[in-house]
Amino acid sequence: MNPLSAFRVAYRAIASNKIRSILTTLGIIIGVAAVISLVAVTQGAEKMIEDQLTSLGGSSFLVKTGKRGVGSGSQQKAYVLTPQDAEAIKELDMVTSVSPLIDIGQQIIFGNQDWFTLVIGVGPDFVNINDWYTDKGNFFNNQDVSERARVCVLGKTVASNLFGSQNPIGQTVRINKNIFTVIGVMSSLGQTSGGRDQDDVVLIPFSTFQRYIKAIDQVESISVSVRSSEDIPIAETQIINLLRERHRYGIDEEDDFYIKSQLSIISRIFAISKIMTILLASVASISLIVGGIGIMNIMLVSVSERTREIGIRMAVGAKQRDILAQFLIESVLLSLAGGTIGVLIGIIGSQIASHFTSWPVVISFSATLLAFSVAAVIGIFFGIYPARKASQLDPIEALRYE
Repeated sequence: MNPLSAFRVAYRAIASNKIRSILTTLGIIIGVAAVISLVAVTQGAEKMIEDQLTSLGGSSFLVKTGKRGVGSGSQQKAYVLTPQDAEAIKELDMVTSVSPLIDIGQQIIFGNQDWFTLVIGVGPDFVNINDWYTDKGNFFNNQDVSERARVCVLGKTVASNLFGSQNPIGQTVRINKNIFTVIGVMSSLGQTSGGRDQDDVVLIPFSTFQRYIKAIDQVESISVSVRSSEDIPIAETQIINLLRERHRYGIDEEDDFYIKSQLSIISRIFAISKIMTILLASVASISLIVGGIGIMNIMLVSVSERTREIGIRMAVGAKQRDILAQFLIESVLLSLAGGTIGVLIGIIGSQIASHFTSWPVVISFSATLLAFSVAAVIGIFFGIYPARKASQLDPIEALRYE
């Protein structure tokens, strides 16, 4: 029997039991759809987080007070970094910009409107480091820092809640009982991957923060940018050595500051994401295996039901390899049909989920091809035993079968 004839016979056998064939392929459909959907959502999440972290500055990092891995307890509250440390860091060859950082939650008041927000004391280079821009007005400059000017730049959320449709530029607001003049409004930044509203902030000069908001000489952290991401490892080493020297640490003394870079965050997220992808894909693969077992079961039932048919075909000249090929083709066709439907459901389902959740998805061609290929392999693997059983039937006994 030529391959085309074998295909036609297999197709007619499957089509004659449509409901049973559909139910048989459900496991394959669910498994393939689940693998494609899970990989699409996971890779979409990776891309979204990478884009957001990159937007914070792919060649920037933070020097933070505290010890790496220590929580937000008392050990981290004693700030050790100073604006003078920031100035010293700026003198390093690879460093292009620095900005001290210190923040606190505060009530900001305009007329009879008030809003609780995060007030952040920063330097003029803060916007360059993070690629932030003003939508209205201007950002403060070095003169404002040296004069400890009571000026502020509002995030979009704060401006909207306090001023509505009014123009905030030139207006005055109260922060910690002190009058500040609004000189700018930041462009919209949206939410972080963790759901925090980046527009719900008020930026003021760090020197002004230290005088009028919180009486302190130190800062919580220092934001640093270098020429390129390739310079980060060398710059980190230089900064650690510089700060240890400035703070006069002994050889055996542990640093009470650490460096947190976007690249290290991205690397950790990707490592976790890969593990999660493997785990989720493994769980989804169980459905494929269950589907394969279902195909083998239904093919064994089919062999039993068609024993007489097999005997007749053998009696008129069909060879063992013809019977083997026919049942193997039926098994593979069932798997490929389930795989095709599963691919379509996985892609469409991912897009629908993305539309309603605003969560990006990335349809991976390699994952789709792999899932489809695994479905075909399952059809062959789980179809071999029923096909061999059919091909090894004794023609005389098969003809006697009722």
